[in-house]
Amino acid sequence: MSYRYMRILVFFDLPTETLEDKREYRAFRKYLIKKGFLMLQESVYCKLALNQTVAAGIVASVKEHKPADGLVQMLVVTEKQFARMECVVGQRQSTVLDSDERLVVL
Repeated sequence: MSYRYMRILVFFDLPTETLEDKREYRAFRKYLIKKGFLMLQESVYCKLALNQTVAAGIVASVKEHKPADGLVQMLVVTEKQFARMECVVGQRQSTVLDSDERLVVL
């Protein structure tokens, strides 16, 4: 039996204006973590699935638990496609000044 590993990516943009919105946001995020999703970025979570059938079950489960408001998008890709993802990181910037040019001694 061969396995074709799949990755499920969940992207969401949920409102957080009211207390009820915030409660639903936290509940959805906790649901994803409880089900084994890992955070890639803020509001982007990922999970590994054994094959397409398991991935379809995970997608159906996320659809059942999505909040009433907001946008939740899912993308299922193969592990090979996921492995080809490129991470582009900019240069680190520091706002801390390490000089004493404007030091005033009183």
